[in-house]
Amino acid sequence: MLSIFDQAPPPPCPTPFNMAAHVLRHARAKADKTALSVLEDGGATDWSYGDLQAAILGTATGMLQAGLQPGDLVLMRLGNSVEFPIAYLAAIAVGIVPVPTSSQLTEPETAQIIADLSPSAILRDPDISCAPHPNQILLDDLARMRDLPPAEFAMGDPNRLGYVVYTSGTSGKPRAVAHAHRAIWARQMMVDGWYGLQPSDRLCHAGAFNWTYTLGTGLMDPWTIGATALIPRPGKDLGMLPSLLKEHRATIFAAAPGVFRKILQQPSLPDLTDLRHGLCAGEKLSHELHDQWKRRTGTGLYEAFGMSECSTFISSSPSHPARGEALGQPQRGRRVAIVGPDGPVPQGQDGTIAIHRDDPGLMLTYLNAPDEAAARMQGEWFLTGDRGAMAVDGQITYLGRDDDMMNAGGYRVSPVEVESVLARYPGITQVGAAAVQIKQDTFIIAAFYTGPEKLDETALRTYVSTSLARYKQPRVFVHLPELPTGGNGKLLRRALPAYFKAPSE
Repeated sequence: MLSIFDQAPPPPCPTPFNMAAHVLRHARAKADKTALSVLEDGGATDWSYGDLQAAILGTATGMLQAGLQPGDLVLMRLGNSVEFPIAYLAAIAVGIVPVPTSSQLTEPETAQIIADLSPSAILRDPDISCAPHPNQILLDDLARMRDLPPAEFAMGDPNRLGYVVYTSGTSGKPRAVAHAHRAIWARQMMVDGWYGLQPSDRLCHAGAFNWTYTLGTGLMDPWTIGATALIPRPGKDLGMLPSLLKEHRATIFAAAPGVFRKILQQPSLPDLTDLRHGLCAGEKLSHELHDQWKRRTGTGLYEAFGMSECSTFISSSPSHPARGEALGQPQRGRRVAIVGPDGPVPQGQDGTIAIHRDDPGLMLTYLNAPDEAAARMQGEWFLTGDRGAMAVDGQITYLGRDDDMMNAGGYRVSPVEVESVLARYPGITQVGAAAVQIKQDTFIIAAFYTGPEKLDETALRTYVSTSLARYKQPRVFVHLPELPTGGNGKLLRRALPAYFKAPSE
């Protein structure tokens, strides 16, 4: 049998359609229900569904009054605050195309995005770095827009451009991933295939408002089903999360693996009587971390695998737990295969994890690299660049990357992007970047370089901080007499971690 998991897809996305209208479809019937709680010790700032929709549609009116038109791209340079999801959905509601970006990006990185996309405006928190642009709508302006009369949802073709997110490209240049409005329709396959989400749930996400993982799993999906989203106040110490989960009666907790590891470092945890289970994504969940969480809390952790181009599509869930070291299985309605050079391989054989080109959650293209998007298609399959093997029951084991992409702290980073910045530093003749393990399940980015002499690490850290977002910055710098290369003189990045010695515990 071939490694193909093929199930009937969900019903076609209705038309006309609007992503924001779909997310807020319960707002009228549940106007008084809490849609969002921003958690504090001993309290919370609550947003009802009615208040949330009014703020979103008022902001949408303000964007139109500011001269923006349906189809315009707007770059989001907002911080970790509720203004981020409000502005995001407001733009989508009236057909404007938001481009959410990490607040950690530096001015040179945003300059490249502006050059790539030529956005019509920037939604801007003045405290967030950004390259110059003639049309900026500032945070205070966005806040005032909330009280404007509500705009009407712009309904249309579900396949039209809805939003853009950035992902690291293998060439070192970040790629603008273009998604259709229908992408939110596809996320219903995660509700049972990963979340086990119910309208009565109170889902707490540990991430920032302006992280795409939080936007989808922590906000859009709970709102789409009529549940309550819980987000800790920005800047909250991760060590306080267990008490917040208990105090605010969270039933599901979502975070990256590093957050679960941080929580488990505490000598004692409160009795989380309301918590049913946890959700994990962003990097590989180790069997040891899962077992430790289960022993300490009595609840399971369910992992999901995906990518910016298609969100998550392989996962474990309360109804279908992962077996052994497997990720889980394709979500109900997905068509997933393990492919080799000639197409799907036999069950049990390793290959590249691929998703069918007709998946409703798959991106439209890369706006700044359509040829690269086409190159990732092999017949009817979109290649993820990650390797895996599929068992006879459809469970998939993750086997690593086809390329040298790094994963540190839940972010995928291209080594080429890091190397190109460091190669300009005086005294560096050759440089290679790789993710290295500093302790169990914890990876950081390391830069290995050659040059006449070892360079000052403080100066190197200061240099990269001006050109790379924090999650892309190397944490260690290793001076070598030469870098490992193959017979053709090409850098062997996968050999670099062997030159790194982790500090002793």
